[in-house]
Amino acid sequence: MSRLWYRQPAGFWEWEEALPVGNGRLGGMVYGRTDYERIQLNEESIWYGKPLDRNNPDALGNLEKIRELIFGGEIEQAEKLMLTALSGCPSTQRTYQTLGDLYLISDLDTEQECKEFVRELDLEKAICRVSFLQGDVRYEREVFVSKPEDCMVIRFAADAAGMISLRARLERDRFLDGVGRLSRDTVFLYGGLGEGGTHFTTVLKAVAKGGRVFVTGEHLCVEGADEVILYLTACTDFQDIRNGTATHGSGEQICENLAKKAEAILLEACAKDYEEVKKRHIADYQALYHRVSLQLGGEEKDAVPTDERLKGSVGGDTGLSKLLFDYGRYLLIASSRKGGLPANLQGIWNKEYLPPWDSKYTVNINAEMNYWPAEVCGLSECHEALLDFIPTLVKNGRETARKMYGCRGWTMHHNTDAFGDTAPQDICISSTYWMMGPAWLCTHFWTHYEYTGDREFLKKIFPVMLEAALFYLDFLVEKDGVLVMCPSVSPENIYRLPNGQKGAVSYGVTMDNQILRDLFSQCIKAGEVLEGTDFSAHLKEMGVMENCGEFIDKIVDACGKLSPTQIGSDGRIKEWMEEYEECEPGHRHISHLYGLYPSRQISVDKTPELAEAAKKTLEMRLRLGGGHTGWSRAWIINFYARLHDGEAAYRNIELMLEQSTYSNLFDRHPPFQIDGNFGVVSGIVEMLLQSDEESVRLLPALPGAWKDGSVKGLRIAGGGSVSMEWKDGHLDRCVIEAGNPMKRVIRYGDIADEIMLASGKTEWNPVRC
Repeated sequence: MSRLWYRQPAGFWEWEEALPVGNGRLGGMVYGRTDYERIQLNEESIWYGKPLDRNNPDALGNLEKIRELIFGGEIEQAEKLMLTALSGCPSTQRTYQTLGDLYLISDLDTEQECKEFVRELDLEKAICRVSFLQGDVRYEREVFVSKPEDCMVIRFAADAAGMISLRARLERDRFLDGVGRLSRDTVFLYGGLGEGGTHFTTVLKAVAKGGRVFVTGEHLCVEGADEVILYLTACTDFQDIRNGTATHGSGEQICENLAKKAEAILLEACAKDYEEVKKRHIADYQALYHRVSLQLGGEEKDAVPTDERLKGSVGGDTGLSKLLFDYGRYLLIASSRKGGLPANLQGIWNKEYLPPWDSKYTVNINAEMNYWPAEVCGLSECHEALLDFIPTLVKNGRETARKMYGCRGWTMHHNTDAFGDTAPQDICISSTYWMMGPAWLCTHFWTHYEYTGDREFLKKIFPVMLEAALFYLDFLVEKDGVLVMCPSVSPENIYRLPNGQKGAVSYGVTMDNQILRDLFSQCIKAGEVLEGTDFSAHLKEMGVMENCGEFIDKIVDACGKLSPTQIGSDGRIKEWMEEYEECEPGHRHISHLYGLYPSRQISVDKTPELAEAAKKTLEMRLRLGGGHTGWSRAWIINFYARLHDGEAAYRNIELMLEQSTYSNLFDRHPPFQIDGNFGVVSGIVEMLLQSDEESVRLLPALPGAWKDGSVKGLRIAGGGSVSMEWKDGHLDRCVIEAGNPMKRVIRYGDIADEIMLASGKTEWNPVRC
């Protein structure tokens, strides 16, 4: 059994000790307290405010001047002008907020000692449980959020009749418009999120066996029940606000309609038997979770509570690696489902009204990292939340490209919100003016196609890729014989000029070139796959007069004019076009190694010199304090896996557990960001399996600590999966299941075995090679 468990409740104010539950749309943080339970609530569309047009009207008129200053070495003057002329108006996007809290006050005999307390999150079934003995009565609770029923379900039970009495109350601090009752067993809370913003209603219903249910004031009360099941859901008009189709009427009338909609959801759920509801929830969850399984040898330590294991994490508890792997997949399933919004900086779990970085979508690595494990772990459906979101950015992105830069196509900057805002975010010289978001996000389209072979999907989103490429074709300028992005930054890092002046703005930075090379090459490959498909209407809408073949020829030409990844005089990968001194050599962003991971432009097999330079880059970053945030440490695990250094990768897993993990295993930036939880999953996969359109590499970075183990169901590029067993550090058995016939080089250690994989299962044995 894979679980997180504890011998004590979460502290009432200790959110990072609570346990997360969710169905992609609706989430909760369960504190697991005995007589005064708290469940903090979230709903994915609770974003404050209405959509804004924040494009700076003075950007285009100052763009050429900014470029002249940068190319002329007048960095300070360029940055001063950018801070006013290229920042958004206003400077910030919208913020994701908590839905509120559910407080559950139980009438327990608190004079009696509470014994045998256990709080756990069952990762196999996606259920949070609490069990304890109060006096002679055993109380049990189960909490889960059902995707099939679209609601949270909370069951209170005891082993003695008539022992369940409680008062339930919904709260949202001062940020609500009212509360009410729909019936004797149903209460609700409602409100609006600013003028012209989203309206919401949260509804709570109680179903009891024995005893009675009634409402007093704002409390939903249960007295003397044998068992009570609470059903909770929330509805919003976010989609109407985002799409500009909101109905007219008072806020109270809108919320009343939302309450009726939410109540209908709960009535349908509670018409079913509790065990049926739970069974449907487990089946829905396990259909995704059980696609992959990992077993690592070593001493089984599940008998030790998770927080105690974490305190002793360095030194032999290999089971924590498996727990991180299982937990990350659980969190992705719980925070990102088809038809909903993508997981944001905190997935869906956030207790604040003004959270860190607004809990938005930060696209200079964090949003992308959230989905690194999706395809390789067979969670394509979870990936679809992001894949469906990206095209919604195009409309606003076109306006930003046109108004601010005089370009065709679509663009965005380093952040967006649920409304798809594409104007610059913040006034921060080292991050605000980065424009590679469309290119990086579009690589997720190709990754999805690469793993699923879904040609219809590729056909549908190809115009989005082409229109992103169009922006860069228009925006790129020539400098010293190569095409460069100008202005640009290497995300959030700064450099020092020979005169001692600090700067962030530059041109043609390494990460830009690497990301563009991926976008352009993937557009070219997609064009080959879709050859013969008519995209003329899309191209005309984009303002492209050429046919698709001619337009792709332009992409080919531009791709060839990008500066290659360069090695500096010290043997490291250069971060900027110039060989600048880094002001913070241990910086958390290691953007110039994008080409190593998630891209495949740098590899041990094909570009050994660049791989060695990447290794030196990584070693220096770490030696000088790098990896101090959880997500950065997760990225480093992936880097070392790509460099085939299993011991270094595993050491960074240990450091992540030791330095960057809360007691509930949430990733610690600090504060909590969910990206590291997902990045470590992809890192573990990379240690065990790497694949591309040509090869499948088995156990490329297996550490000594994992000398025995097995994995089932990891996906490979081209369509298919790999299952392996290894003993004493050596591959013992491998089964490759191909979705269609394909030629691949199977690599294991020094072995390179080119074989034709037939559809279905193929057993591969290194001994025969």
